[in-house]
Amino acid sequence: MSYFAVLGAGSWGATIAQHLVTLDHQVNLWSKFDHEVELLRTAKTHPFIEDLSLDKKIQLTSNLEEAIDRAEYIVIAIPSHFVRDLFIELKNVIKNDQKYIILSKGIENDTLLTMSQVVHEAGDISKDKIIALYGPSHAEEVAKDMPTTLVSACVDEGTAKEIQHLFSSPTLRIYSNTDILGVELGGSLKNVFAIAAGICDGIGYGDNTKAALMTRGMYEMIRLGTAMGAQKETFQGLSGIGDVIVTCLSQHSRNRSVGEKIGQGKKLDEVLNEMQMIAEGVKMAKSVHQLKKKYDIEMPISEAVYRILFENDNAKEAITALMIRGLKPEN
Repeated sequence: MSYFAVLGAGSWGATIAQHLVTLDHQVNLWSKFDHEVELLRTAKTHPFIEDLSLDKKIQLTSNLEEAIDRAEYIVIAIPSHFVRDLFIELKNVIKNDQKYIILSKGIENDTLLTMSQVVHEAGDISKDKIIALYGPSHAEEVAKDMPTTLVSACVDEGTAKEIQHLFSSPTLRIYSNTDILGVELGGSLKNVFAIAAGICDGIGYGDNTKAALMTRGMYEMIRLGTAMGAQKETFQGLSGIGDVIVTCLSQHSRNRSVGEKIGQGKKLDEVLNEMQMIAEGVKMAKSVHQLKKKYDIEMPISEAVYRILFENDNAKEAITALMIRGLKPEN
């Protein structure tokens, strides 16, 4: 038995907490909000996932220091744009032997750091103690014990394999990888392509359009990832093509849903105000726009999403503009 603190009691954090308890680990589940903790204590199911009931063995708390006090492993499951502030707060209470498992997906606006880089910088934590656990995994399906695969990524192979063994079960299979940069980029960039896929759905385009989008989106992912120093092979794996498939096609994808409403003609502010949960792809679109300029590479789909979201480009006209660009070889 190992001791875990899961920071973030949203759909994915709560689902992972429940999964860890079923593997006989000790789990503290933290939320910043007292009312959310009380709701989880009294509700029969999670407010966002009707199939998720939390085991009474899970210790719920809104006290951050109490949550991590005995933890060997700290799981980060909060929205990516809150991760830096969390680790600034944690910096004086974390212990040298604790390890950090990141579920949060995204690249910080302006600094353009991945979440593992933010944790390393803000928490002054050694890179060999930071793991990204990413892959095609909607909480709604994991909560139902549907077979799912993830990748545990860390610069230290032994640490990646340690997390692989701690999390694996008959319904959740974990692979290991040392290319944490590639894993994080794949798991973050796919949210932008999911918004694009949703835009196509909202307009009323079909399978041909979405297949083209996903395929050419992968070229953009590989182009940016390799320019930043990630390995091309990583994007052919779970936190690459796997994540692109699940977020572009699934009814559970919040990012695809945002895109669908944009494609139907709604404005971004209106869409976000209607949502109970956060779609990471919106902020990610800003980061990709900045990365594209920094590395001076061509990313037409990502750039079109940025312009539709933040410069009020017409969605249908933006897609037409993609189609009539100068012709070129596939590669």
